[in-house]
Amino acid sequence: MVAPEGVEAQTCVMTREGEIWARVYYRNATGEELRSVITLMGPGGRTVELQCAPIAHDEPGTCETPRVPSSGRPPGSATAVAEFVGAGPVEEAPLLLRAGSERAPGAGG
Repeated sequence: MVAPEGVEAQTCVMTREGEIWARVYYRNATGEELRSVITLMGPGGRTVELQCAPIAHDEPGTCETPRVPSSGRPPGSATAVAEFVGAGPVEEAPLLLRAGSERAPGAGG
């Protein structure tokens, strides 16, 4: 997904050897540092969340949640969302982009 402000992101759910995690690939061409939160949502309301600080440059970057046991659940039962907000006080920072994953394929993001 691409926001008019210059933020691009693609979010996916990754799996490997009994572990699951969320990853976001991003590019921050806004010219300023942003705040980002990536969330992995699994079955039963389980979530894993990580805050990132995408650097202000036009180079690709990644951010990912910690890996957690997949509990034998199929990868398609989890989704990931990344939200990018502008600088400034948290309560006033504008939401620039929300990128969500599709249902995860059989083995990877």
